[in-house]
This record gives sequence, structure tokens and C-alpha cells, in this order.
Amino acid sequence: MDRRRFLLTSLVGVLVAPLAGEAQQAGKTARIGLLVTGPRPEEHACVLALRRGFAELGYVEGRTHVLEIRWTERQPEDAFPRLGAELVKAGVDLIVSVTAQGLVEAKAALRSVPVVMAASTHPLERGLIASYGRPGANITGLATFTDQMFAKRVQLLAEALPRVSRIAILRLPGDQNDFVVRDLTTAAGRLGLKTDVIEVREAAAFPTAFQDAVGRRAQAVMTAQGPFFLRHVRTTADLALKHRLPSFSGEPTAADAGMLMTCGANVPASCQRAAVFVDRILKGAKPSDLPVERTETFNLEINVKTAKALGLTIPPALLARADRVIE
Repeated sequence: MDRRRFLLTSLVGVLVAPLAGEAQQAGKTARIGLLVTGPRPEEHACVLALRRGFAELGYVEGRTHVLEIRWTERQPEDAFPRLGAELVKAGVDLIVSVTAQGLVEAKAALRSVPVVMAASTHPLERGLIASYGRPGANITGLATFTDQMFAKRVQLLAEALPRVSRIAILRLPGDQNDFVVRDLTTAAGRLGLKTDVIEVREAAAFPTAFQDAVGRRAQAVMTAQGPFFLRHVRTTADLALKHRLPSFSGEPTAADAGMLMTCGANVPASCQRAAVFVDRILKGAKPSDLPVERTETFNLEINVKTAKALGLTIPPALLARADRVIE
């Protein structure tokens, strides 16, 4: 099937302004810090995409630049400030953050170096930037998850399941999920859909959360966003099918794991684009002068096998617009 993408809004800014200051000293090997959470760096889709971006710009790792990677699988409260401080102490020229929550927590530790967001969630609301057009201070980059994208996700749910009137939203406590849930519930309200927000604090809580959703007469379930739900996407898919609930997510592997539909940002593409920001900063541009790009082009995947198991028929027009259909 031909790939199609939904473009909600144009980019807030494009990097077309002349570079400020002098270019990076010829022959200097740049030291680029990476702040990462989730899969190990050698397996992390965003890290791999960032490396592709550097290669496309002519960078050769080990010669033109070296990567100083600080990684954690999970998100203990003290991890990111400590890891960020380690990168600053190591003398990096700038830092690329592959974790939105981690950047929020480490912001104070990173004030002395330029920072590029590879794929951030709600950077304006979370105080990372002053505005999209002029971010100010030392942080710029790409915002991949915004209110428009979450509104589109709810709209697609309503289109796929026109008879649904009540949905359960699973959330992990924390400010990132607060913004996501706010946007999902606001969008649902505009469409006349009722929502029940159910907290999931750990993996063992998923079965109880689904029982709660059924008890509240939810007709579909959505998850918030982030590494926690990515790690437990198959558990979510299996429990949704067990309880006969259509399931929706923004995680890239959700449809493959058995959820009915995934609609999310193309995070690897944003991470690859982040290399352009790095290149411009290394050549003298100031982060405060580089507009943050809102990359609201995203992918829609539909699992028809799951739809059949639930006795659902997805509208042909929606299937035709999907980037990928799993049969």
C-alpha cells in the first residue's frame, strides 16, 4: 500500500538564517554528548537515526566527531541531572537529548552548553523554551508530540469506531503524561466522547487497570506516551484483546504487537533531522536563534487481524489513508 502521511501544520521555523559567529575551527574533532533513555544506544532507533543524519552531512565518527553517550534504561529521579553533569564535565561541545523527560530533569545541569532536542514532548509547556520561533537560552531542536497530534489520534479513533462514546486512557503519573492526557481528554470532549483516566504505576497494575476500564464501561482504550508504555506495549495489546477492547497507541511498535491502531510521530525522522541543528551550532549558530521545528507529520498503522478478532470493520477510506495495514 502506498505510504501516506498526515500533515497537520507547517513547520514553525526552518533553519535558513545565516549562521552566527565563526565556523567551527577547521580540523577540530567535535565532542557531542548524547543523553539517552530506553533501549541500549546501539539498538535505539533515535540514536541510529541521528548517526545517519551525521553521515549524510559528511561527518565521520571518530574523525570529525566523537559521541559521549550517557544512557539509562529507566528514569530514576536523580539519573538525568547526574548524567547531564557528567557530560558537561567531560567537556562536550553540545548535548543532544534523546529523552524529553530527562531533559526537563537535567535542564539546570545543562545550562552551560548548547542542547538540541531530538524529539521532545510539549517543550513550551514544560518550560524548556520561551517560544517555538525564538526558543531563547541554550535549547532548541524538534518537538514531535503536540496538542494537534493527540487531537488527531482521537479523531482517528472516532472515525474507526463511530459508535464508541466512552474511552479509557491509561496514564503513568508524571508531568509528561499530564500534558498528553490533557490533550487527549480535551480532544475527546470536543467530539462528545467521555473519558476515564486510569493510572498505571507499574507493570503489575495493567490487569487491574483493564478490569477497571471494563467496570467503567469503556468501549476502547488509549495509552499515554513514553518509554513505560513502549516497554509494555505487548502486555497492553494482549489485555485489550482479552477484554474485547479496541486499543490505540502512539508507540511505533503498537500495531505489530497486536494493538488495533497506532498513530504517532515519526521519531526516527526527527532524530535524523536533529543532526542539522547540531551541524549549525558547531558552525557557530546560537540555539536561541534557531526556531524549534514542530514535526507533525506522523504515521498511521492499522492491525486488521486484531480488528477481525474483535469483530470490527475498519472503514475502507481510513484503511486507504494508512501508512501500513497489518493483515
